Amino acid sequence: MKKWFAWLAIAASVLTLSSCGYNDFQAKDEATKAAWSEVVNQYQRRADLIPNLVNTVKGYAAHEKDTLEAVTKARAAATSFQITPEVLTNPEAFNKFQQVQGQLSSALSRLMAVSENYPQLKADTSFRDLQSQLEGTENRITVARQRYIVSVQEYNVLARSFPTNITAKIFSYPVKPSFTVDNEKAISTAPAVNFGK
Repeated sequence: MKKWFAWLAIAASVLTLSSCGYNDFQAKDEATKAAWSEVVNQYQRRADLIPNLVNTVKGYAAHEKDTLEAVTKARAAATSFQITPEVLTNPEAFNKFQQVQGQLSSALSRLMAVSENYPQLKADTSFRDLQSQLEGTENRITVARQRYIVSVQEYNVLARSFPTNITAKIFSYPVKPSFTVDNEKAISTAPAVNFGK
């Protein structure tokens, strides 16, 4: 009889532990870290392309000094931001990272607008190649962000669902922040297009 109760207790423990979700947390946590690493990897690729792009534009647009300096400063800020595993669990640090990358994106947009004023620059093969690489990198960043968002969503669903939310509290698996945009309200309004001017 004692053996029967012992086996019943073991079976109950196994069933309880198998539904606690601890291993699922390990898998989802690692998936979010891997997805985040890919986001950072693509941002680094973009940062590595920028000096070549700036130098190519510099030769054609010497009087566009302010734009070139803004890109250089934004790149320096983006590459100096320390990306640690804590960024994934600290919403303030995560927002700061997003702001720095957003400033770099904005500066790059201004640089691309400047290039429109220089037909010779647009015809330069090295500039076109760099621009193409940068566009491809921006697409890769978008894909990496999307994968990270999905990964965080799966992790957060696990962290907030019963009974795995109990495991999340016991083993300190907090809900992770996802990507947001600073100007969500502004971009939700459709732009006005007027061809009459």
